Amino acid sequence: MLDIARDGDQDRRMGVIPSRYSPVHTGPGGEVTVELAGDHPGFTDVAYRARRDQLASLATGWRPDLPIPTPAYTEVEHSVWEAVSASLEGLHEELACVAFLEGKDAVRLPADRVPQLSEVTASLEPLVGFRYQPVAGLAPLRDFYRSFSDGVFWSTQYLRHPSEPLYTPEPDAIHEVIGHANQLAAPGYAAIYRLVGAAVDRTRGEGALRFLSHVFWYSMEFGVVWEGADLKAFGAGILSSVGETAGFREADVRPFDFLAMGKAEYDITRFQPLLYSWSSPSELEDSLSTFLDSYDDSTPAALLRRAG
Repeated sequence: MLDIARDGDQDRRMGVIPSRYSPVHTGPGGEVTVELAGDHPGFTDVAYRARRDQLASLATGWRPDLPIPTPAYTEVEHSVWEAVSASLEGLHEELACVAFLEGKDAVRLPADRVPQLSEVTASLEPLVGFRYQPVAGLAPLRDFYRSFSDGVFWSTQYLRHPSEPLYTPEPDAIHEVIGHANQLAAPGYAAIYRLVGAAVDRTRGEGALRFLSHVFWYSMEFGVVWEGADLKAFGAGILSSVGETAGFREADVRPFDFLAMGKAEYDITRFQPLLYSWSSPSELEDSLSTFLDSYDDSTPAALLRRAG
């Protein structure tokens, strides 16, 4: 298992190690290249960069009529997964909400190795009807959210660089499987994902889509909920990160406000300083379901009028 310390988490919180999502390019000959920023921890690691290109190529070449690619993960990749899983285990027990823990218990992801996306689907689909499909990097925003209505979650297959296993702003397999698959395994949360997909179907403007994506960010990615006197995390972005899970109670936590959430900006390179909370699990599911069930292009303006 990797020897991991919390110093890297503190650097991330203070913004000392900025990073960016890594775009994927396909060359004229079909070669696939992942562009890593100069401040990415794997930028100078030739082997890591080649591995990122290889995994991205698998996803780029995949079609829905083909089997899901099953990369042969390396011992280093398995060690990163194992280290993060071990570090999150106790934190989840203490700080994750009941619904997430129930989903985690139901889907039963391996803790000692990276699961294949086909394995995740085999565990998740019988529970809530969701399946995982591969994507090379960031999926287009509309396509990503729209796929939820079909019970599809697009996931990368690469892992973060082993020098910094505790946190990544990129949507790697740890985030998308440990965070989202455990969350999706809770039926109430899976229903919310489907409502997000249906809401995207009703939008045509990019402004409304962006507003909805920010609400998703501050809820299903970085939302928290009160369970009695205890503030617990349910967001996949929090619960897939050792540092975010350990420190989310230090954030500025405000009662949920869909207008504020939809308008709020966020910095993916830092731990989130602002979070929105719900007073109970039932308020969380009821309010999000009601909001999403009627969401369309007119919703942001209507919220603004009511607030004015």
